[in-house]
Amino acid sequence: QVQLVESGGGLVQAGGSLRVSCVASGSIFSGDIMGWYRQAPGKQRELVATVIGRGTTNYADSVKGRFTISRDSAKNTVYLQMNSLKPEDTAVYSCNLVRGSLRYWGQGTQVTVSS
Repeated sequence: QVQLVESGGGLVQAGGSLRVSCVASGSIFSGDIMGWYRQAPGKQRELVATVIGRGTTNYADSVKGRFTISRDSAKNTVYLQMNSLKPEDTAVYSCNLVRGSLRYWGQGTQVTVSS
């Protein structure tokens, strides 16, 4: 019953920055776990970052120091700020929400990094 819609993807040169957003159809509660995944062509989907509870964050080693996940509960939105982008970051980025035993997914937004 929760719907997630991503936006903000696009084409950016290597070394550039981009911020993708995910808006939920309803309120994001403090107990929710929000995350960003990505899937590149021919690759399995991988977890990029999560924000847990009121602010505990975790990142994949490949993006540590470059990406930042954040949430704005008032706007029912989670963000992924991506800096120092590399061509290998090219992928479809999807957000998800975990609420108890339930798991919701967005449709994804394409991020392409040119060399």
